[in-house]
Amino acid sequence: MPKIKTNSGAKKRFALTGSGKIKRKHAFKSHILTKKTKKQKRNLTHSGLVATVDQKEVRNLLAL
Repeated sequence: MPKIKTNSGAKKRFALTGSGKIKRKHAFKSHILTKKTKKQKRNLTHSGLVATVDQKEVRNLLAL
């Protein structure tokens, strides 16, 4: 049986933590930043974790 290929878009967007959780970046931080408050932009800077309901799908895309 052939190996499953990693989705190239997913490998650029997600990273594994040491404990096996999946790290992600927040959306809405790339453009049209003038109308967003400093607080909103600052809070979007920090990375988050993929929700537990979505982890199975992301792991599938990353071929884990």
